[in-house]
Amino acid sequence: MPLTIIRNDIARVPADVIVCSANPEPECGGSGEEAIYRRAGYEKLLQARKKIGFIKTGDVQVTDAYGLDAKYIFHTVSPVWTDGGHHEAEILAGCYRKCLEKAVSLHCESIAFPLLASGTFRFPKDLALLTARQTISDFLNEQDLDVLLVVFDKSAFRISQKIESDIRSFIDDSYAEMYSTAESVSLPKSADAPRRRKNRGFSPGSIFRPSAHKQEIPFEEAVSYPISLQERMAAQAETFSDMLLRLIDERELRDSDVYRKANIDRKLFSKIRSNPSYHPKKNTVIAFALALELSFHDTKELMRSAGYAFSPSSKADIIIQYCMERGIYNVYEVNEILFKFDQPLLGN
Repeated sequence: MPLTIIRNDIARVPADVIVCSANPEPECGGSGEEAIYRRAGYEKLLQARKKIGFIKTGDVQVTDAYGLDAKYIFHTVSPVWTDGGHHEAEILAGCYRKCLEKAVSLHCESIAFPLLASGTFRFPKDLALLTARQTISDFLNEQDLDVLLVVFDKSAFRISQKIESDIRSFIDDSYAEMYSTAESVSLPKSADAPRRRKNRGFSPGSIFRPSAHKQEIPFEEAVSYPISLQERMAAQAETFSDMLLRLIDERELRDSDVYRKANIDRKLFSKIRSNPSYHPKKNTVIAFALALELSFHDTKELMRSAGYAFSPSSKADIIIQYCMERGIYNVYEVNEILFKFDQPLLGN
């Protein structure tokens, strides 16, 4: 996917470009920078850095990557946070943007960032994250580039305390409701219970439709239900690809607007468009639902077209429901929440 959040040591991440949060002076600074120097080859990188000399705040300079699994190291100097009244966020956004532009100019396909300015530069972590996300996502609206946001210590990754608290309560309530429902439908303990409930789920004049919540379809709605295999295939519902493309057309959206908002690679979208029987991953389906700003109910229909369903016991699914019911449709923001709760991210 174009923007991915991972937890790792950035010095060990394979990418065309590794971004180093640099000291303005030609010397090795904090722990993150030191990890890059040691992995690359301390003396070689230090000598290359000394040739560059002083780097102004907001600027970026390039060296070879030496021992890293990369082509280049970009050295950028983040602003030091004072009070927010000295254009700190604007300068920090410039650091990201200049690195991204330089990566494209060097024909690179991937770039890995640390969360710039969130350590010794004293930037508020939630603002540092917001600045990174907005700048990178804006850039990816116009360019194709794989971007990794690498977080070494998850405690440095902070979302709104209110949202985190609300989600934890929402998850607890969902689990409580699930267990309460399970207890209310538990089978009787009498010896003849299995025999008496043998045909559970069917009733005269109805057809049982398997689902997460057993439903009965009135006979009047089922009289045309196909009997032969050929009739079943002829009456098959829309495939995921068909439904997705129809929804895009109905909303008069461009393909590029949708797959970029979904944080989906252009090549993957091309596969979906050209292959009506393409079977996507569950998280890919959800990412498209967010890009289209579907309701939770309509998202379940799109999920069904791909053979998936939401599970009341899945923390990730509950988080998606929370976000949709509260109008949180920015896939990057949703991924930040999923990352915070140790859940798989949305995208390819």
